[in-house]
Amino acid sequence: MTTTHSLTDTVLWTALITPMHGDGSIDFDSLTRLAQEQAAAGNGLLILGSTGEALALDLEDQQAIVSHICSLALNTPIMVGVGGFNLEAQCQWIEFCNTQAIDAYLLGAPLYAKPGPKGQQQWFQALLDASRVPCMLYNVPGRAGVSLSAQALAQLQSHPNCWALKEASGDINCFEQYRLAAPELAIYSGDDALIPYYAQAGAAGLVSVAANVWPEATQQFVRLSLQGQSHNAFIHWRGAVAALFHVSNPIPSKCLLHALGRISSPILRAPLTHTEVDDLQPLLSAHDTIISWHSTQV
Repeated sequence: MTTTHSLTDTVLWTALITPMHGDGSIDFDSLTRLAQEQAAAGNGLLILGSTGEALALDLEDQQAIVSHICSLALNTPIMVGVGGFNLEAQCQWIEFCNTQAIDAYLLGAPLYAKPGPKGQQQWFQALLDASRVPCMLYNVPGRAGVSLSAQALAQLQSHPNCWALKEASGDINCFEQYRLAAPELAIYSGDDALIPYYAQAGAAGLVSVAANVWPEATQQFVRLSLQGQSHNAFIHWRGAVAALFHVSNPIPSKCLLHALGRISSPILRAPLTHTEVDDLQPLLSAHDTIISWHSTQV
């Protein structure tokens, strides 16, 4: 049961945070507002990725979030994160999500195990086979502990459900290796600050954290980057993005969204905590910078 949104026309996917009440329960009212903001800006939604604290949520919470977002009938594509270490559990998760009105999956490498090229190929092949919608593979060695093998990617690219790759190693050389291994695959930057560079190397767009806070401005930044016109914008964005990552994501984004009154609390699920941010001023300054820059673009 899928919708008909165009994935190829979506240049910006927002890795949506999961807002929570002070007691740690899901704040569905804030989640609705955030999702509607993203749709209004023309951004695709990635829910239950690492920015959404998916691994800290139990299955009931995860299912409730997917069902809730789908029930909003937003005019934007929805992608759901798939990540963990147990292949059978991930296939069961996909089986549930296949019954929902989603458009794509983000498939992460298995955590901790650090499989080689053959193990990676078997893992992703099983997930691709289980899916009923297009899939974006995910290279994030900082979380998975291993880089996606270019050899495995070359074998997987011909799978009918293999649509794209999110490249979040922070290394432009990796991006170029993947372009050579899978020249027909759409590759998205997984690093907000690197989209100007990845765009020059042929990126299709960005999977963004910053768009949580600045939906319209980030959309504009990505489009300028893809047009090769982001030099002046990057001067403003570099420091702002750094502020959003000065402690573990999504802590700064949640703290800033709360300070701006857009979510009810900055609470995260353990082991993350909003108390890592002891000074909001750099985040508020970053916000002022981006809002000021965006006001000159419209």
